[in-house]
Amino acid sequence: MLVSPQDYQNVPIDIQTGKLLDWLVDRRHCNLKWQSQVLAIREKINAAIQDMPENEEIKQLLAGAYLHYFHCLRIVEILKGTEASTKNLFGRYSSQRMKDWQEIVSLYEKENTYLAELSSLLVRSISYEIPSLRKQISRCQQAQQDFARREEECQLGAAELRERFFASCKQYGITGDNVRQELLALVKDLPSLLSEIGAGASALSEAIELYQACVEFVCESSAELVVPLLRHVGKKGNTTVYEWRMGLQPLRVERPEVEEVPEQPKEDTIDWGDFTLEPSRVDDGAAANGGAQGEEIDWGITLEPGPQVHDGIDWGDGESEEVQITVLDAGAEVPEGVACGSDALTLLENTETRGQFVDELMELELFLSQRLVEMEEEADVVAVSQFQLAPSVLQGQTSAHVGSLLATTRALLGQLCTRSMQHLFMILASPRYVDRVSDLLRQKLKQAELLLAKKEVMSQKRQEALAEQAALEPKLDRLLEKTKELQKLIEADISKRYSGRPVNLMGVSL
Repeated sequence: MLVSPQDYQNVPIDIQTGKLLDWLVDRRHCNLKWQSQVLAIREKINAAIQDMPENEEIKQLLAGAYLHYFHCLRIVEILKGTEASTKNLFGRYSSQRMKDWQEIVSLYEKENTYLAELSSLLVRSISYEIPSLRKQISRCQQAQQDFARREEECQLGAAELRERFFASCKQYGITGDNVRQELLALVKDLPSLLSEIGAGASALSEAIELYQACVEFVCESSAELVVPLLRHVGKKGNTTVYEWRMGLQPLRVERPEVEEVPEQPKEDTIDWGDFTLEPSRVDDGAAANGGAQGEEIDWGITLEPGPQVHDGIDWGDGESEEVQITVLDAGAEVPEGVACGSDALTLLENTETRGQFVDELMELELFLSQRLVEMEEEADVVAVSQFQLAPSVLQGQTSAHVGSLLATTRALLGQLCTRSMQHLFMILASPRYVDRVSDLLRQKLKQAELLLAKKEVMSQKRQEALAEQAALEPKLDRLLEKTKELQKLIEADISKRYSGRPVNLMGVSL
């Protein structure tokens, strides 16, 4: 396709930015060895900037990251004003400053070295510096998102641990302000709670008699009493184990001593005990003999001379003697009428009798549940005919009344089998269980505090990433501005070499 000369001036020249240097060298606009020429020019620039006049615009130019050809042209224009007094009749300047910068400009213009340098700066900015800054800013933004997400996770985790802590405290029946002291206070209130449960067993007397009558009617035998412990607690309350076993109230109760467990020291402190330091004594004999031992430690042990035996062990006088072992019967030394040891505990404090009490309660509950089901099944003709010969205490019951007895039994069983009551029994059996529970609950709080501390660290790192992004963004803006300026300068310079044809540097995405 033929193009007229007038239209040819409007045909643009498209150059790939990545191949701009090769394009300039191939068309003989620049020398292949332009880099060595630029090194010599940079040395002259470094020497020339050491002696510069006081000028605000020059200061701004020198404060830039890199001085190129067009900066040098501007400096020469400024020096024409500051160095005007050194200009002679022939239009030359006697000022060394002006001579140095004019030489730098002429070296730049020789073989178009400045064009090669500007093209190299443009390619480096587009290919490396701008993508690098953008990547750093993107990493900062990603880090901020990650840190913000981890902050939220730490906050939620800490809140969940605190909720679990307070939920556990609620199960134990405490507020959580001082776990150990509150648990010990609950243990002190345990006897009164057990006394209330024992008093509540008196409401089961009718249910027990109903159970007894049913057993006697079905088994045709009244020799054995059902739920004897439950019957005893219902009549006499939460008595001692001694009274339950012997049938008599003890004259004196000697409860076993409760082991007082001292509070564990904090993790950052060391319990050294109550050691007392005494001055060490010097063995006078060793000191007099000039021995190597200076001071000795007095261990409080005195050695007495004894019969010397060849093997070093004193087996006695060698005569065979009969060894007598006396076996004392358990409880032989306990006076009559005195309850001590496990017998001094109440029935609901003692593990064995408490277990029997719960078993009998569950037995009574199962009987009442089964009896209620039987009474509600009216179609069971066999059961109706069977209970026609039953005692009046069985025939006179209604399903509503049996249901109320069942509800009373289950309520009493529920009071004794709650989770907080089970923990109190474990504390009563092992006082060190208090420390284990306290450590377990404090561990949840400690983990929550660690998560909150981690959240603060994440927040600090997020702020650091934000500050780094705030510092990088102005650098990127300045670099983009300088790159656009370089692009325009190069396009204009190349356009002048081709009679003003438009020049487009392709692949520049700013």
